Amino acid sequence: MREPSLRQLEALMAVVEAGTVSRAAEVLRISQPAASKLIQDLEADTGLQLFERESGRLVPTGRGMRLYEEVERVFGGVHQLARAVDAIRREEHGHLLIGAMPALSGPFIARVIANFRKRHPDVFVSIEARSSQFLTEAVLLRRLDLALVISAHEHPSAHVEPLRCPPAIVALPPGHRLSKRRELTPDDLKDEPFVAFAPTGTMRSKVDAVFERFGQRPKIVIEATTAPNVAALVAAGLGVTVADPIALESAGDQITVRPFRPVIDFNYGIIRPVRARNSKLVEDFVEDVHAAALSPMLRV
Repeated sequence: MREPSLRQLEALMAVVEAGTVSRAAEVLRISQPAASKLIQDLEADTGLQLFERESGRLVPTGRGMRLYEEVERVFGGVHQLARAVDAIRREEHGHLLIGAMPALSGPFIARVIANFRKRHPDVFVSIEARSSQFLTEAVLLRRLDLALVISAHEHPSAHVEPLRCPPAIVALPPGHRLSKRRELTPDDLKDEPFVAFAPTGTMRSKVDAVFERFGQRPKIVIEATTAPNVAALVAAGLGVTVADPIALESAGDQITVRPFRPVIDFNYGIIRPVRARNSKLVEDFVEDVHAAALSPMLRV
């Protein structure tokens, strides 16, 4: 048996996928007789009948389909290799793997990346939005270059720094009567339908603690687990909330915001490996994270 040529195998795939020799010839950009000759030579070289002739058409036999499936698998590996080569080429310009908890994975991280790419337009950035625990473990395993999390504990192989954010704000539906106030307190919100974060979250526990200090409890009508959900519910007029302005950026101009008193700080954490690859790019990205946190889209 002679080894099939690459062109013969391409002809096999083209005939099976196109259905006719004439269409396969168009795909291969050769004449129909040349395409037929490639198939004939492939059958002769392999000693296998790959097609049956029916009414002027080539219909693959069982052996023909088995060979086609094997060739498809091999060609798929070649295409995967090409994608890997492309990824390696991108990494020559730099490649950052970023993790962000869901509350920061929308407009906030988009603003960070937009500023970062002004300085590094050729750097390829991958973003993974997962829970803080998952992202922290991924950083410790060096699968991520850095991650933005709700909190991070010190670890010998990781560098942790706080991300200072603006204090909490009250988010109101557009046109809400309380939007006339300059600032709002738990006393002002005690009778308002309240959209709360899940009871297990840091944001919920801090807000509940402040209301308790005032001898109040928010009138919770809806709970949601993510900031975009909370923001959308407030924008829909289903209640008010108290939250970090960065986390509510997805609502944009669909909500009205006012300062909340007393001040509640929501500080996130930036965690990265101690000996991070692409250290200069990571440093620049961290700079842009801090800058974005100090200039939130939602302003009171």
